[in-house]
Amino acid sequence: MDDQTRTELEAAAFRRLVEHLREHTDVQNIDLMNLAGFCRNCLSRWYREAAEERSVPLSDPQAREIVYGMPYDEWRKKYQKEASPEQKAAFAASQPQH
Repeated sequence: MDDQTRTELEAAAFRRLVEHLREHTDVQNIDLMNLAGFCRNCLSRWYREAAEERSVPLSDPQAREIVYGMPYDEWRKKYQKEASPEQKAAFAASQPQH
Protein backbone atom coordinates (compact mmCIF):
# COMPACT_ATOMS: atom_id res chain seq x y z
CA MET A 1 0.00 0.00 0.00
CA ASP A 2 1.40 3.40 -0.91
CA ASP A 3 1.67 6.25 1.62
CA GLN A 4 -1.09 8.34 0.01
CA THR A 5 -3.58 5.48 0.16
CA ARG A 6 -2.61 4.69 3.76
CA THR A 7 -3.10 8.34 4.74
CA GLU A 8 -6.50 8.44 3.02
CA LEU A 9 -7.63 5.27 4.79
CA GLU A 10 -6.40 6.54 8.15
CA ALA A 11 -8.25 9.83 7.60
CA ALA A 12 -11.44 7.97 6.70
CA ALA A 13 -11.13 5.81 9.82
CA PHE A 14 -10.59 8.93 11.96
CA ARG A 15 -13.66 10.61 10.48
CA ARG A 16 -15.69 7.46 11.15
CA LEU A 17 -14.47 7.33 14.77
CA VAL A 18 -15.38 10.99 15.32
CA GLU A 19 -18.81 10.44 13.75
CA HIS A 20 -19.35 7.39 15.95
CA LEU A 21 -18.43 9.31 19.11
CA ARG A 22 -20.74 12.19 18.12
CA GLU A 23 -23.62 9.74 17.66
CA HIS A 24 -22.98 8.00 20.99
CA THR A 25 -23.25 10.91 23.38
CA ASP A 26 -24.44 8.49 26.07
CA VAL A 27 -20.87 7.18 26.27
CA GLN A 28 -19.17 9.46 28.75
CA ASN A 29 -15.52 10.44 28.51
CA ILE A 30 -14.78 8.77 31.84
CA ASP A 31 -16.18 5.51 30.42
CA LEU A 32 -13.84 5.82 27.46
CA MET A 33 -10.89 6.59 29.75
CA ASN A 34 -11.64 3.65 32.03
CA LEU A 35 -12.10 1.18 29.18
CA ALA A 36 -9.74 2.43 26.47
CA GLY A 37 -7.33 4.85 28.13
CA PHE A 38 -8.36 7.79 25.94
CA CYS A 39 -11.39 10.03 25.47
CA ARG A 40 -12.74 12.72 23.18
CA ASN A 41 -10.48 15.30 24.84
CA CYS A 42 -7.42 13.12 24.18
CA LEU A 43 -8.46 12.78 20.56
CA SER A 44 -8.86 16.53 20.20
CA ARG A 45 -5.46 17.11 21.86
CA TRP A 46 -3.81 14.67 19.45
CA TYR A 47 -5.48 16.53 16.58
CA ARG A 48 -4.14 19.87 17.86
CA GLU A 49 -0.66 18.40 18.38
CA ALA A 50 -0.65 17.08 14.80
CA ALA A 51 -1.64 20.55 13.59
CA GLU A 52 1.17 22.12 15.62
CA GLU A 53 3.69 19.68 14.11
CA ARG A 54 2.66 21.06 10.71
CA SER A 55 2.65 24.70 11.87
CA VAL A 56 -1.13 24.89 11.51
CA PRO A 57 -2.57 27.21 14.15
CA LEU A 58 -5.31 25.44 16.11
CA SER A 59 -6.40 26.09 19.67
CA ASP A 60 -7.66 23.48 22.12
CA PRO A 61 -11.23 24.84 21.88
CA GLN A 62 -11.09 24.68 18.07
CA ALA A 63 -9.78 21.10 18.13
CA ARG A 64 -12.45 20.08 20.64
CA GLU A 65 -15.15 21.56 18.44
CA ILE A 66 -13.85 19.46 15.53
CA VAL A 67 -14.13 16.29 17.63
CA TYR A 68 -17.33 17.11 19.55
CA GLY A 69 -19.14 18.72 16.61
CA MET A 70 -20.00 21.73 18.78
CA PRO A 71 -18.30 23.92 21.36
CA TYR A 72 -17.11 21.79 24.29
CA ASP A 73 -19.10 23.76 26.90
CA GLU A 74 -22.27 23.19 24.89
CA TRP A 75 -21.58 19.44 24.68
CA ARG A 76 -20.94 19.28 28.41
CA LYS A 77 -24.22 21.03 29.20
CA LYS A 78 -26.19 18.78 26.87
CA TYR A 79 -24.58 15.40 27.46
CA GLN A 80 -22.06 15.19 30.29
CA LYS A 81 -23.24 13.52 33.47
CA GLU A 82 -21.64 13.52 36.90
CA ALA A 83 -19.29 10.55 37.19
CA SER A 84 -20.38 7.91 39.67
CA PRO A 85 -18.19 7.04 42.65
CA GLU A 86 -17.41 3.74 40.90
CA GLN A 87 -16.33 5.50 37.70
CA LYS A 88 -14.15 7.91 39.68
CA ALA A 89 -12.56 5.04 41.63
CA ALA A 90 -11.83 3.10 38.43
CA PHE A 91 -10.30 6.20 36.88
CA ALA A 92 -8.13 6.87 39.95
CA ALA A 93 -6.97 3.26 40.01
CA SER A 94 -5.94 3.43 36.35
CA GLN A 95 -3.70 6.47 36.82
CA PRO A 96 0.04 5.95 37.35
CA GLN A 97 1.15 6.52 40.90
CA HIS A 98 3.78 9.23 41.37
